[in-house]
Amino acid sequence: MSNAEVTASAASDLRDLAELLTSTEPLNWVITGDSITHGLVHTHGGRSYAEHLHELIRGELARTRDAVINTAISGHRLPDILGDFDRRVASWRPDVVTLMIGTNDMSTLPGSPLVAPADFAASLREFVTRVRSLGAIPVLQTPPSIDTANAPGRERLTEFADAVREVATSEDVILVDQHARFTELGHGGVPWGLMNDPFHPNGAGHAALALELATALGLRPPVSRAIPLLEAQVRAARLV
Repeated sequence: MSNAEVTASAASDLRDLAELLTSTEPLNWVITGDSITHGLVHTHGGRSYAEHLHELIRGELARTRDAVINTAISGHRLPDILGDFDRRVASWRPDVVTLMIGTNDMSTLPGSPLVAPADFAASLREFVTRVRSLGAIPVLQTPPSIDTANAPGRERLTEFADAVREVATSEDVILVDQHARFTELGHGGVPWGLMNDPFHPNGAGHAALALELATALGLRPPVSRAIPLLEAQVRAARLV
């Protein structure tokens, strides 16, 4: 284990990221996960949160030589990402890797492998270890809220969100708690105006995801055109 791996923490990662953002050296950002991050269909042609992040980094922060790469695949689980880690993560020589996963891993539908939250957490730790071994900054995100009454097989969302939180704490990595934010926006429940179906955010939902991620990673420029538009989109959707 390298010295960097021993001393790395969420606090040091945030400091390192802030320093990297002031450097002229280009960064590689890898964003991975399942269908929510893949961002197809459910935005109805609107931007996904990964695409909003691209605009904030390469546009508003003027980091034009940075590369923002989305390797998420709909329907995938954490073992799929670990099994294809070189293609999905390592081959891009990332500086920052974000992961939102768990919506499919928690499934109890017939034909789905039944995964215990503890086993999911163990796989998350392996993911973090692999990312750290690349010299990259890992960022874990909890999945957003789910309408469990209308999403059979996804009733264990809270257990899996808690597993992400537990790993973020035990491994001392940056956590973006999208589940907590969506629950807050939904006044303790699901924010219906931000959802396209029981567990996929719509375009406004992706704006909310992008805002939370940008805030956590320090990607909100003091003068911004995009941030107020994202905030307005979220406010308008919550009135529906």
